[in-house]
Amino acid sequence: MTNYLDLELKEIHELLVSKKIRPTDLVKEAFLKIEKNKLNDFISLNENALKEAEALGEVEADNIFFGIPIAIKDNIVTKDLRTTCASKMLENFNSVYDATVIEKVKEKHMIIIGKTNMDEFAMGSTGETSFFGNTLNPRNKSRVPGGSSSGSAAAVASREVVLALGSDTGGSVRQPSGFCGIVGLKPTYGSVSRHGLVAFASSLDQIGPMTKNVYENALLFNLIAGKDEKDLNTVENNKDFTSLIGKDIKGLKIAVPNYYMSDVINAEIRNKINEILEILKNKGCQVDFIDIPNLEYAIPLYQVIALGEASTNLARFDGIKYGFLSDQEKLEDMYNLTRSIGFGAEVKRRIMVGSLVLSGENADKYYYKALKLRHNMVSNFKKVFEKYDLILGPTNTDVAYPFNRHLDNVLQSFYDDLLTIPVSMAGLPALALPIGFNHESLPIGLQIIGNYFKEEVIYELASFIEKELNLDLRIGSDK
Repeated sequence: MTNYLDLELKEIHELLVSKKIRPTDLVKEAFLKIEKNKLNDFISLNENALKEAEALGEVEADNIFFGIPIAIKDNIVTKDLRTTCASKMLENFNSVYDATVIEKVKEKHMIIIGKTNMDEFAMGSTGETSFFGNTLNPRNKSRVPGGSSSGSAAAVASREVVLALGSDTGGSVRQPSGFCGIVGLKPTYGSVSRHGLVAFASSLDQIGPMTKNVYENALLFNLIAGKDEKDLNTVENNKDFTSLIGKDIKGLKIAVPNYYMSDVINAEIRNKINEILEILKNKGCQVDFIDIPNLEYAIPLYQVIALGEASTNLARFDGIKYGFLSDQEKLEDMYNLTRSIGFGAEVKRRIMVGSLVLSGENADKYYYKALKLRHNMVSNFKKVFEKYDLILGPTNTDVAYPFNRHLDNVLQSFYDDLLTIPVSMAGLPALALPIGFNHESLPIGLQIIGNYFKEEVIYELASFIEKELNLDLRIGSDK
């Protein structure tokens, strides 16, 4: 088997330009690796991928993404390739249109290899709630890959594809990126169109790039970012997010919240973060430990706001217009059975909680109170960015852990996102960056949080750390 997909994007592009390889070589390699690895990281494979690659055979490679295999999380709709959200409810759903990000991918002649496995309707942090079974972590198949963008993270980490798209509501790009040892960005809310992203919590959801290194992440973000008339929350953004990569980081002001370095965090992770902080100090960065009020309320805020929005968004899945439909004759029985069979246990739990917090006086008691506290959290983050350029801390409280650990504790999945949820609540951009391995060769992730629409500063620091550490992130090379 060839290993072209292990190469950097620039190297692959040069080979395509020189005709030393063709897009079909990359597609064949991708399919062979998927079959060999058996990670269950894809729900659907694109049966037309090889034909699409053959059609590009005589076309000039006119952009760096030309002919490059990409994986798409299965909650981003794709015309002529089913979108299931890893749920029985949408097991056979085929969209009649492409999401905006998919239109951009196709314009650059990338090859969609398939739709990746995920936690059902993006609800989960381990990759264990999918109707299609668990995604396996390519670094250790007995460990969870993180979620909900589990398949996208596994596909990039195992070099089955060069690039992938995921979505992040409370940490669903960053958390699996940390567990699998890749680079994943949750952009500023409004940076990337949500048109065609199946909604979980509309005020939090963002599509983000998942890649094997920082530069390629910035390139992919360049492609998908920008204003879209089909999503009125998006903003015009003509930046080149690679522009600060390689620049001197001396003088950057970095805040480290004490909340992110408490005893709740695995000791090996804290030690690795402290090593990075020492490197930054020696390079002329200002590093201060600070307190940010209200971070401890992020999880209950998320449970109220995100689940309230989820119960509303998922009300559309009733089997009438599309999706799974039970065979009951009475309308009420049909609704009840469709939703009770079509949704998995975790999704049903979250719908019920969300419906409860929006019911009657509970809306004032919980939901609107949560919105006020969320506003305060946003204000507190803004105050930090009046003095600092970036905020640093771990991506996860622990490394990837064994499957089935939290079956008896349904709340634990929220606490897995203890360090990512505050960023989502504030709508800030944040990047997960691998910075080393623990004693079991499991990846450790750094989370770099930036000010609104300042992703280029995140990439500036991330690229410096990446170059300084010079880690070999290929599977089997993490020693």
